[in-house]
Amino acid sequence: MRYIGLQSQIRRNNRLSVLLLLFFPAIILLMTWVFFALTLGVHPYYDANGAADYTFDAVTVNAAFVEVVPWVVGIVALWFGISYFGNTAMIRSAVGAQPLSRRDCPRVYNIVENLTIAGGMPMPKVNIVEDAQLNAFASGIDTDSYTVTVTTGLLDVLNDEELSGVIAHELTHIRNRDTRLLITSIIFVGIISTTLSLVSRVVLRLFLYGGGRRNSNERGGNGAGVLVAIVVAIVCLAIAYFFTVLTRFAISRKREFMADAGGAELCGNPLALASALRKISGNPGLQNVEREDVAQLFIVKSAAVGEHSFSFFSNLFSTHPDIEERIRILEQF
Repeated sequence: MRYIGLQSQIRRNNRLSVLLLLFFPAIILLMTWVFFALTLGVHPYYDANGAADYTFDAVTVNAAFVEVVPWVVGIVALWFGISYFGNTAMIRSAVGAQPLSRRDCPRVYNIVENLTIAGGMPMPKVNIVEDAQLNAFASGIDTDSYTVTVTTGLLDVLNDEELSGVIAHELTHIRNRDTRLLITSIIFVGIISTTLSLVSRVVLRLFLYGGGRRNSNERGGNGAGVLVAIVVAIVCLAIAYFFTVLTRFAISRKREFMADAGGAELCGNPLALASALRKISGNPGLQNVEREDVAQLFIVKSAAVGEHSFSFFSNLFSTHPDIEERIRILEQF
């Protein structure tokens, strides 16, 4: 088995990046329209016999949607821009990574340098996380921000050939431009999940505190309407979140198999990478990282990551393929 189609994989990831940039905003706008349709567009009326029926006021819905679209697009674009260009600092902060120079650890630096030369790639930055457990990941959106991060536990447990296999796997993610694709996905999922979390907390406060000092008549009128609108917003956001997680699931699993194959070819020792994956799966680190979106970057994702976050749908659809299947395929090279 040989890793082929590098340029095809790069073109595929570039196309997916563009589609994601279009798909996620489209989902957000669609759910915004649905929110107005459910809260402003449906009106009950009663015939002469008192039977209830409903009409849909498309004019009112579309007018409200057109009015709010510039605000939605502007906020999402600003949020995305800040997150996209600040992704390096965000990921470093989430995992507690620190820069690593050749002087700090010649062993790791030399392995990265030798593999990048073999692969005809620019030298990425190298970061390290003080964690006795084992993991590694690649991140970045361009040559200036591409980074390979490893844990101290990984360096202590793996031999040089196994470490080369892991680093080659992460360099393949960079070479395939997987990291740019995944960071785009991470940001949009983060926008929706954060908004969903905030709106959910508003509803919880309304249930717990009942609208503050307003009297019972006000709570029975406007308060009920506000509560219904917020519940509808939660439903719309949950649907949007579901579809964005499905999209992330679809793009994440295949990239791990591709990176395994490319890493095996780059390091020239698929059995060493298989051995490394087996060791890492027995003690995957970075469990203190509570951000499930960042955890999808890891070479092996710990089951503990994200268990305290809003990740119901994410747990249903894992972003990583079965580790035993990955090892089995590598051992057949």
